[in-house]
Order: sequence, then C-alpha cells, then structure tokens
Amino acid sequence: MRYEEKRGPWYLFTGLLIGVLIGVGYTRFFQPVEYVDTSPASLRLDYKDQYRALIAAAYLANGDLVRARARLDLLQDADSVRALTEQAQRKLAEEGGSGGGISEEARALGLLAVALGQAPPGPGQAITRAASQPTGTTVLATPERLLEPPAAATGEPSEPAEITSPAAPNVTDEAPPPAKTPPEGPFVLLSMEEVCDQPLTEPLIEIHVQDRDGAPAPGVLVVVSWVGGEEQFYTGLKPEKGPGYADFNPDPAFVYSVRIGDDGAPLGNISALTCTSSTGNFWGSILLTFGQP
Repeated sequence: MRYEEKRGPWYLFTGLLIGVLIGVGYTRFFQPVEYVDTSPASLRLDYKDQYRALIAAAYLANGDLVRARARLDLLQDADSVRALTEQAQRKLAEEGGSGGGISEEARALGLLAVALGQAPPGPGQAITRAASQPTGTTVLATPERLLEPPAAATGEPSEPAEITSPAAPNVTDEAPPPAKTPPEGPFVLLSMEEVCDQPLTEPLIEIHVQDRDGAPAPGVLVVVSWVGGEEQFYTGLKPEKGPGYADFNPDPAFVYSVRIGDDGAPLGNISALTCTSSTGNFWGSILLTFGQP
C-alpha cells in the first residue's frame, strides 16, 4: 500500500523567506553596496547642506556666479534661491540659539541667494566671461594674397603679411558683477511710516536699508528682538521687493526692537499696526528706512 504525503504551500513561502534573509544579510555585511561617482542630487539632506555651503564659500572667494549656478544645478533643487535662503535662516537660528556670532557660512549663503535672485541666467554671462580671457589668434592669408605670384618669379621683395586681430564679438548681455560687499558702519533710522493702503492678512514690518549713496544695500544683517526671543536675517533675500529689502511678521502680543548690523543702535517700541476703515479693522505695515550717516 502506498501513501501520498500531502504538503501545503507553506514550505514554498518558508524557503522564499529564508532566501531573502540570506540575500539581505550577505549584501549588508559581506558585500555592501558602494556608491561611486554618484550625482549630488542623490545626497542626503544634511550632505546637500554641506554642498551648498561649500559652493557659497567658493562664490564668496572668487565671485564666479556662473560657476556657482552650474554647481547648484547639480543638486536639482526646485528653487535654488529658496533652498539657499532657508539654509541661511536655519544657520542663523542655530547660531542665535548658541549665543555665538554670525558665521561666514550664513553670510556666504545669504549673499549667494541675493546674487542669484538679482541676476537671471543668460547665455551672455558665459560668453562675456570667456571673451575677457586672452586667447591666441591664427592669421590666415586672404584669397588675394594667395593669387599673388611668389617673390622669386617677380623679382620683387615680398611685403610682410599684415597681422590683424579678429573683431570682438558683439555681446549685448554682460555678466553681472559679483554681489556687493555689505557696507560697514552703523545704520540709523531715516524714516518711519505707518502704511494702511491695503488690508493685510497679518501684520508686517518692512525694512529698507541704504548705503551712504542712498542705494539699496543687500546682505546687511537685520536683528529683530523681543522678550524671550530673537530672529536674524539679511536684506535682499526677497529680490522681487528690492536688494535692500527685508520684512518680518510681528506677533501682536509682543513689542519689538530692530537693529541693523552688528553695531547699529536698536530701535524699540515697535508693535503690530492696526488700521481702521469704514468696513472695520485690518492689519497694516510699518515701513522703516535705515541708512548710513
């Protein structure tokens, strides 16, 4: 008499599970995956921050905006200016919490974000930069000179060939200069204005900073303080509002002071502005203009 052994499908599942576990253990401990020449876009978020910081430091040293933009494109950020701005704000928040001063990294990130926001990419940037470098020229004989008889046949001495330089290419779009170094020295309040021209969903403090010539000054440190807190940022991080512009949304429950630069005198007793109209109350903005004496 012959007996047939009945086995269910579970032994197949058990074998598959054991094979997967062995494969995972082998690739993890005995032969792990090694990434070679990978793209910067595949980096971890903290490594991407380090990559941006290195790009900003290089730009601060050489002022090459074209190369900095090309390096940032390798990260494939949806908005490079926004990524730089957010990283600069995070760095400032870390430094403010530790009680230290403003580092070169935060300043470099802010200045690069300002420069990228002010100068849209264009083909003229690379052309002008390449044309500014000295290059060797090859002189070719003109067709008329090729048709002239040789000096031995005519008996006349040959004239030296005229060497001419090719005309420079007509480039209309010039490469933007590197971002200006923030002006040094104390800043004082030039004007203070309450603006109620349009209803706002939340109160706003708008800050404009000028240099001694009255031109907008980007990359200037702005420090907003209140009881139990402080926030630091730079002018020019919103290029659509102007290179010397910065703003802050105050909490109506607090009173603030604003200081421009490391050695500027703080301007206190600033609070959220409430405007009144025939339809009711709404939030307004306080416009502060600072300049160098």
